[in-house]
Amino acid sequence: METTIPSFPGTTAVDVSGRLNTFTPTETDGSKAHSVMMLMLVVFAAGLGLVALILRLLSPQIRKYAAGGMCRSTARLDGKVALITGANSGIGKETALDLAFRGAHVILACRDVEKGEEAATEIRTRVGGAKVEVRELDLADTCSIRAFAQRFLREVNHLHILINNAGVMMCPYMKTADGFEMQIGVNHLGHFLLTYLLIGLLKRSAPSRIVVVSSLAHNFGWIRFHDLHSQGSYNSGLAYCQSKLANVLFTRELARRLNGSNVTVNSLHPGTVRSELVRHSTAMSLLFAVFSMFLKTPKEGAQTSVYCAVAEELQSISGKHFSDCVPAFVAPQGRSEETARNLWDVSCELLGIEWD
Repeated sequence: METTIPSFPGTTAVDVSGRLNTFTPTETDGSKAHSVMMLMLVVFAAGLGLVALILRLLSPQIRKYAAGGMCRSTARLDGKVALITGANSGIGKETALDLAFRGAHVILACRDVEKGEEAATEIRTRVGGAKVEVRELDLADTCSIRAFAQRFLREVNHLHILINNAGVMMCPYMKTADGFEMQIGVNHLGHFLLTYLLIGLLKRSAPSRIVVVSSLAHNFGWIRFHDLHSQGSYNSGLAYCQSKLANVLFTRELARRLNGSNVTVNSLHPGTVRSELVRHSTAMSLLFAVFSMFLKTPKEGAQTSVYCAVAEELQSISGKHFSDCVPAFVAPQGRSEETARNLWDVSCELLGIEWD
């Protein structure tokens, strides 16, 4: 008498005589599995449809919340000169447009002059009589920065608003013309040198303002003095966070040094904005596409930059950080006076300058 060890459908059993007994799923089992799978797909599709319906119904409220704070100042800027880096697209262009509406002479400092001219043409079309010009500036090259500043100082007599807006985000590892890691090089060191070269003109034009576009990402950054240029290891996200923390620390130390000069400097987080800044990150680009409803438009993202540049109540406020046109939280590492001073000294050494 043969005895077979029980088995389940789709498995193999061995009887005591050594023969193999193979069982396969029946058509009924296959039909049940297919039915369950179809039911799951229907439920999933229904869930997505419900979520889409809810989002559509709530879209006005979501968009209103996502837009954040708006600059309510009606201040005019007639006779004022404003310089904005990276103003050929995104929040930089929208900031330039707003200041042009207020009567300012706006200078777009751009690496891509052709795109800068396109932005300037658009601004002139939308603002009758707008005073807008484009100048070439590559923040990834200190020679370009120095050449820009030399020409600027020869041809422009006043500078009332400097907005350090340009930036790169989460790019693959690469270096500037001077060997700096690209994100710390452009986002921090490039603007550090530009501000240094123009600070005399800003003082002579006082009251004047410096606006530094940082990010909420500064909360996750640390200044890696032992490997500032990420030569030992590189993580594009952490390098970006480090550069944005550097913006906050630079603002803090510069405000201390400018005390009593009638030149103020403040940093800001523009919000999460639909822009070209995430082009180097496929994951971020995908997330931005999926959750676009929750993101700010460039115009909405520019509001805090405009606020810091024009709001009457900020005339004597310096060294602060803003978001949605109100004071914002600064991470503990962004409030460290020691780190700010050390970063200042290291930056001067790297750039070969002395800035007392």
